[in-house]
Amino acid sequence: MNIIKIKDRQELDRRTPSMPWYIEKFINYKLPDLSPSSLLEYVRDYDTFLSWLLAEGLAAGPTLRDVELIELERLHMDSIDHFKMFLATRQQQANSRTTISRKLSSLRSLFHYLSQIAEDEQFYPLLKRNVMAKVSIKRTSKPKDTAAKLEGKLLQEQEIDEFIRYINEDYGMEIATNKQALYSYTNNRTRDTSIVSLILNSGLRVSEVFNMNVDDIDLKKRLLYVYRKGKNDDTFKTPVYFRQEAMRDLQLYMSQRDSQYKAPKREKALFLAIPNGKKEGSRMTKRAIQEMVIKYAKRFGKPYLSVHKLRHSFATDYYLRNDLYKTQEQLGHASPETTQIYAHLTDKTMAEAIDRPKEA
Repeated sequence: MNIIKIKDRQELDRRTPSMPWYIEKFINYKLPDLSPSSLLEYVRDYDTFLSWLLAEGLAAGPTLRDVELIELERLHMDSIDHFKMFLATRQQQANSRTTISRKLSSLRSLFHYLSQIAEDEQFYPLLKRNVMAKVSIKRTSKPKDTAAKLEGKLLQEQEIDEFIRYINEDYGMEIATNKQALYSYTNNRTRDTSIVSLILNSGLRVSEVFNMNVDDIDLKKRLLYVYRKGKNDDTFKTPVYFRQEAMRDLQLYMSQRDSQYKAPKREKALFLAIPNGKKEGSRMTKRAIQEMVIKYAKRFGKPYLSVHKLRHSFATDYYLRNDLYKTQEQLGHASPETTQIYAHLTDKTMAEAIDRPKEA
């Protein structure tokens, strides 16, 4: 059971009725093909757009649900340009170029559906004029650009083992005089080491780590079974291999899981934490996993590290030993273009390797 998807589906069901009928129709149309998480992002984007229309007087309202199709048909390109400017400069939260492109893409998907797919009772398109068809959405970043941004911000070769060893050993020595920090570290050291070791030896996403249950791990085959991002099938988990290097850390954690976190029998989650005021362990949150990695990364001297950069670190190392297709499969990328980031990241490494002196 994918915990994130369940929560997002509940939130989607709660928010969709506040949308106009034609957006509800679009969401229902997309439901078999897209995950609840993706559709929830669509609804959030439409909430922002419709709220802006009402605030600018481009729709009569008074509520989001009252925005009519005819008001979408009357929109000019100037209106879309003003909306883009609003997204880029609004005081509450200015959006990045990537976020703006995603929000515009959400709108274009809706307008395309209304003008090209959905029909009224007379078989005419629901939307007679599609202003979003004129909007050009430029690709915000190419694999080479993404690789350039990541350069110098990942763990390289021996640093992968050094970071795992730091969490398991050196961090404790550094905080030995801080009783509260040392107590927390002592209780969670094995779990934290296991999580980081697993990510750096498999390339899992934080959502995949969060969703993992005890039954999802096969130590004999070195296999994990995870819900992959973007796959809208809650009946199938993708098998993902992890390296032998993570085996010892996982075995040690699993031998301590029940006793250390006082796990109730009903709790299936692999990685547990005991919340403040509670006596029994429960599933460790995504936020807690992310904050845990950042805590160790700062003391390690690499404050820019995150769970996702640990994934990138694994992927770069993995790509050096394998090919693009295997790397794409291991990481669960839908497109090989995404995986090309690591081809660019390894250019420098491979250039240095060719000039290394021969061993005697």
